[in-house]
Amino acid sequence: MPDPSTYRPAAGSIPLEPGVYRFRDEHRRVIYVGKAKSLRQRLNSYFSDVALLHPRTRQMVTTAASVEWTVVQTEVEALQLEYNWIKEFDPRFNVRYRDDKSYPSLAVTLYEEYPRLQVMRGPKRKGVRYFGPYSHAWAIRETLDLLLRVFPARTCSAGVFKRAGQIGRPCLLGYIGKCSAPCVGRVSADEHREIVEDFCDFMAGKTDQLLKRLEREMAAASAELEFERAARMRDDIEALRRAMEKQAVVFGDGTDADVVAFACDDLEAAVQVFHVRGGRVRGQRGWVIDTAATVDGVMDTPALVERFVSQFYGPDEDRSSIPREILVPELPENADVLEQWLSQARGTKVRLRVPQRGDKRALMETVARNAAQSFTQHKLKRASDLTARSQALSELQEALDLTIAPLRIECFDVSHVQGTNVVASMVVFEDGLARKSEYRRFTMRTGGGDTDWIAEVVRRRFARYLDERVASGEAGVDDVEADPEDVARPGIDPATGRPKKFAYPPNLLVVDGGAPQVAAAKAVLDDLGIDDVALVGLAKRLEEVWVPGEAYPVILPRTSEGLYLLQRVRDEAHRFAITFHRQKRSQAMTTSALDGIPGLGETRRKALLAHFGSLKRLRAANVEDVQAVSGIGHRTAEAIVAALAETAKAAVPAVNVTTGEIIEADDR
Repeated sequence: MPDPSTYRPAAGSIPLEPGVYRFRDEHRRVIYVGKAKSLRQRLNSYFSDVALLHPRTRQMVTTAASVEWTVVQTEVEALQLEYNWIKEFDPRFNVRYRDDKSYPSLAVTLYEEYPRLQVMRGPKRKGVRYFGPYSHAWAIRETLDLLLRVFPARTCSAGVFKRAGQIGRPCLLGYIGKCSAPCVGRVSADEHREIVEDFCDFMAGKTDQLLKRLEREMAAASAELEFERAARMRDDIEALRRAMEKQAVVFGDGTDADVVAFACDDLEAAVQVFHVRGGRVRGQRGWVIDTAATVDGVMDTPALVERFVSQFYGPDEDRSSIPREILVPELPENADVLEQWLSQARGTKVRLRVPQRGDKRALMETVARNAAQSFTQHKLKRASDLTARSQALSELQEALDLTIAPLRIECFDVSHVQGTNVVASMVVFEDGLARKSEYRRFTMRTGGGDTDWIAEVVRRRFARYLDERVASGEAGVDDVEADPEDVARPGIDPATGRPKKFAYPPNLLVVDGGAPQVAAAKAVLDDLGIDDVALVGLAKRLEEVWVPGEAYPVILPRTSEGLYLLQRVRDEAHRFAITFHRQKRSQAMTTSALDGIPGLGETRRKALLAHFGSLKRLRAANVEDVQAVSGIGHRTAEAIVAALAETAKAAVPAVNVTTGEIIEADDR
C-alpha cells in the first residue's frame, strides 16, 4: 500500500491558483479528479496525518501513487475541465451515476428525412430530440399508442421502412391509420415532418394551441356537413386529452424546471429528479451513488448538489435537456459559478435556487420522499448483495489458498461449430461485479482442439500484457528502450489517456473446462514466466474446480457463494463467446451460401443482399422474385434458389466446445 508521503509534492511547489487535480494509482490509472479554488490549500489537506483522515479519503490517498494538477484562470474553466476528465477517465473514487443509461426516453430522429418516433436508451445523440425520461418503457409505448392516432408519424425501423417501399405496401399501422405511410408515398417528406413537428410541440407542452386548432377544424368540418371528418377530429381531441391526463399538472405558469432531492448517509446517497416541462411532470429519474472521498469525510447536501449539477449537465448534452430552472434543497458555495457554466451550455439564463413556499416547495417535498424511499429500498438490497460478494471472494481465497482475495477475475471460453468459426471470449469481474468495458473477444488463428484454443487465447492475452509492460518500462528489462512518454504513463494509452486493453493482470484466471484445459493454460503461463496469477478451471458437468497439478478437483458446497460467483463468471464468458460466434457464423453463411453459384459474382451478390436486405429473406424468395433483381437472369435465379435450398437443409446446430451440448437449433 503506497504511503502518501512518498509522492507528496515538495513544499511550495503547488500553485495557489485555481485548478483541477488528478490522483493516479501505481498503474497510472486516474482514480480521483477534483477541482479547487486554491490548489495548494486543497492538496495539502490530503497529506495531513493519514490516521486523522476519513476512511474513504484514507483509502483514496493510500491507493494513489502520484498526484498532478492543471492550473486554470477561472472557476468556470476548472468546472469544465473537471467535467471533461471525469467523463474521460471514469475515476474510481468519484461519484458514479450507475444507471444513467438505463432510463428510456421517447426519441424523435429529426436528422432523418422521415423522422421516426421510438423508445431509445443510452447516451444522447446529435439530431435526436428526447422527451422523458420515463421510469418504464411501457409508459412510453402507452403514450405513443394514444398519440399516433392524432400524429400518424413513422415508428418503424429503417429495414422495415425500406422493405415496405420496395414492395409498395405499408405495414399494419399504415392500414389502421396510426401511420401516414410515407414509405409508399401517401404523404411527402415535408408533410410527414409537419406531423412530427406537431407531435414535438404537443410533447413540449404547447397543447392548448393544438387543441384549439383541432376544435376549429372540427367545427368547420361539421358546418360543411363533413360529419365523418368531424367525428375523427372529435376522437383525436379526446385522445389528446386522455394523454394529457396522464401527466400531472404541478405548475400553472408553464414552468420548465428540474427538481432534485437527496437522501444519504456517510457512504452513499440516493438522488431523485423530477423533470417538469410546460408545468407538467414529464419524467422521473433516480440513482444511488457512491459519495466521493472528501477531506473532512462528509459529503453534505451542498456538496452533493454541486457534484450532481456538474456531472449531470454539461456542454456536450442536448441544450433542451438543461432547463431554465434547477430546484435544489440547498445551494452550494459556488452556485453563481454553476449558473454561469450552465447558462453558457444552454445559451440562455439558467437559475439554481431553493424553493421556499408554494407549489414548488410542495413538489420538492414529494421528490425528497421519493429519494428517501428509494434509498431505503437500496440499502435493503445492497446489504445482501455486498455481503454475498464479500463472502464469495473470501470463500474463493480460502478454498483456493490465495494470498489475497481475487478482486479481479478473468474467464476464458471458446465457441465453435465442428471446428469452424472458432472464437473465444474474455470477461472480467472486479469486486464480484461484471466490468463489461474490459471484455475482449478473439478469433482463433490455429486449428486443433479445445485445449489448443484455450492455450492460444491465454497466450495472446498475456503476451499483450507482457508487451505493454516492456513498452511502459515496468518489466525491468534493461536492454529494451521504451518511449519516454509511455514510461511516464505506464499502462495508459497516450492517444486516449485510458488504460490499454491488456494492461492489468487478473488475480484469478478461470478457464471453462476441466484438467486438460487447466494444464494447457498453465503451460502457457509457465512458458511466459508468469507466476503471480492464480489459475483454475470450472468443469460444467459436476461444477468441479480444477487446480493445476492436482489429481483431484476442489469441490465447493452447492450453496457456496464462491461457487455461485465462479458460475456467474463462467456463464457470462459462455454467453459472450456464443454471441460473437453467432455473428461470425452469420457473416460466414451470408457469403458462403452464395459462393460457387455459376454466373454470380461479387457485384451481383451485393445487389441481391441490398435488394432483399438479408439472407433469410433471400431464402424465402422464389425464382421470379430473384429474377427481379437487376442483372439476374432466369437461369441464374434458378441456380440461386436451388443453392440456398441445399444450404438450408445442411444447417448444423452450434455446439459448446467443452460440454458438447447443443446451443441452439439453426433457425436460418
